[in-house]
Parts: sequence; C-alpha cells; structure tokens
Amino acid sequence: MRNNFLKISVIVTLLSICMVDCKNRPSKIEASQPDPLPHQLLIKQPDTIKTPKGMVWVQGKTFTQGAKPDDALAMPREQPAHEVTVDGFFMDITEVTNKQFKEFVQATGYITIAERPIDWEEMKKALPAGTPKPADSILQPGSLIFNKHIDAVVNMNNYAQWWTWKIGANWKNPEGPGSTIEDNDDYPVVHIAYDDALAYCKWANRRLPTEAEWESAAQGQHTNAIYTWGSDISQLDASANTWQGTFPIKNVSADGFPLVAPVKSYPANSIGIYDMLGNVWELTQDLYNEGHYRQLDRSKPIVNPKGAKIAQSPNNPYQKEHVIKGGSFLCHDSYCASFRISARMGTSTDSGSDHVGFRTVAKIEMLNNKK
Repeated sequence: MRNNFLKISVIVTLLSICMVDCKNRPSKIEASQPDPLPHQLLIKQPDTIKTPKGMVWVQGKTFTQGAKPDDALAMPREQPAHEVTVDGFFMDITEVTNKQFKEFVQATGYITIAERPIDWEEMKKALPAGTPKPADSILQPGSLIFNKHIDAVVNMNNYAQWWTWKIGANWKNPEGPGSTIEDNDDYPVVHIAYDDALAYCKWANRRLPTEAEWESAAQGQHTNAIYTWGSDISQLDASANTWQGTFPIKNVSADGFPLVAPVKSYPANSIGIYDMLGNVWELTQDLYNEGHYRQLDRSKPIVNPKGAKIAQSPNNPYQKEHVIKGGSFLCHDSYCASFRISARMGTSTDSGSDHVGFRTVAKIEMLNNKK
C-alpha cells in the first residue's frame, strides 16, 4: 500500500500505473487403519486460565463465514459462504490504542515503518519494471491520509482524489507535522503497517487474528449475522462509526463522529467487544487472495482455517497483501459498504494509513507458554 498509494498520491506521472493430477493422488487408506479422530472443539474457557486484562473469551463454535444470503451489499470476494469451526480464544475488547502502542514504543524503542527513510532500491522491487525514481524530495517518510478538503469527484473509481501521501504522517502525528495524539490516548493507533503490528504482538505475547477468528469474534453469540448486532441495517448509525452523507464530499456525522472515534464510543457486541465494524480497518494474519473462497472444499466445516497460501489481488498485483476486516469511518454504501462482518479487503505489508489499525488475540497455548 505504501508503494501503491505513494505512486497514486505524489507521483502524478505514474497515476496510470497506479490505477493499475490424479497420478499424484494419495493411495487409499487401508481398511485396517483407523479414521482420523474428529476435532475436539475448544468451546469454554478453561478454569485454569485467567482472562488477560483488556480481553474477552470468544467461545469456540461453528458458524457461516463469508457473504450471507440476505446481504444485498455482499461482493464476489466474500463468496461463496462456507461453514467454519473455530476453537475458543481471547481477543482484545478494543482496537489497540495510542496509549497501548506508546507503552510498547517506550519499552522497546521501536520505530514504525512510516517513520523510517524510504529505500528506493527496495521499493522498486514491488513496482512494474522500468518505473522511474521519483524526486528525493518526494521519497520521504510519511503515510496516507484522507483528504478532508475535497469538494468534487470526477470519477469514483479514481480513489487518488480523496487520498493524500503526507510526508511526516505517522502514529504520533496522524495528520502530518504539527498534529499530535496528545489527549487522544483512547483513540485507536493508526498509520500502522503489518510489520509494526507484528512487532507489537511479539512484545505483548499476542498475535493478529486469522480472518476466521475475527469473524467468529464479530459474530459474538450469533452464527449467521450480517452485522455485529444482527442483520438490521437501521441500527448502523447508532452502532458503528461510518460515513453518512455523500462520500467523499460531505459527512453529516449522524453517528456523532466525522472521522475516527475513541474506542468504546459505540455499544459492544453480544460478547463485549467494541468497534469491530467501522472506525478503523483491522489487520489480520491471513494473506489476501480475492478468489480464495471459491477454492475451498465446502463439503464440511473447515476447522481453524488460516487463509490462502498465495496472495492474489488484481488491483495490486506487484505486492503481497493481507486481509483487513471491519471497514472504517470512511465506509459508505456507495463506496465500499464494508461495515459488514463478511467484508474483506487487502492491504500491502509496507504501509499504513489513517484508517487502518489492529487488535490482537491470545490462544490458550500462548498463555501456557508464558508461565
């Protein structure tokens, strides 16, 4: 994304680029061999394991992953729906906040990707052959921010119109030089690239969720809901931070916030998790492959799926992307409509933006290993 949006936002001459067998079958198992034991689903939280601070237990269950039959906004990349079985785990009740990320940085001295110098030799490996090098004045540390001052859109397919590559934008300065996160401890941290999230997870003895784990947590006590609260879209404005009005020109903020909101500004879902829809997109560990669901064996529930083995995105063929979930404060039904549990998009590993964050999970074995 960093490479892709850097091209889109600041290299005007490159905009066109930016828009841019049976014989191996195993032999049959001998009749004398026993069938594999069925998976023993971990449903309830073990009595011997205490819930980590700021997390909640997500009960193990079988549910429908992907587009629901009555979801008129579902996209092909969310189809076909399929049954998955996911063991229980712990998940953060909120997105990782500025305060939490600050504690990590203070403890480790970590420098995020948005704060590091751009290495053109490394960057061009993920660009089409022959892409000319931009001026050094452009190749400066920064990140992507939403252009709040746009007053007209020529073509909704040209997303460069409402995104700006901002030199100096990072998690500490979310709108660029002069901006600050002071007094915003309870806002979700943004401008976080995939490797930044992994570094935080390593420090915190956590990991990013799989896409299936994310959907299990978002469903809460449901198994086939479109939204975290059920399937009633009329509750959207009261339940999630999204865009109301005309995207991207005017947000009437019927939900109370024009842009990103503090965590816990909206009701939790049925198991006590906040803001899984809207506010900021959330990173997962799964590789993004647009046609992955069509390649699955749907004859029985898939147990603890870990996503595609190969990344594939027609809109970004030169870079490996990971799945992001939940949509953001920019989601509107005329644009991405990703304020739904099944919604999925990809983001490259080398950049962040002001509407992408993350939350973490912990499995029982992770907590046992810490003892």
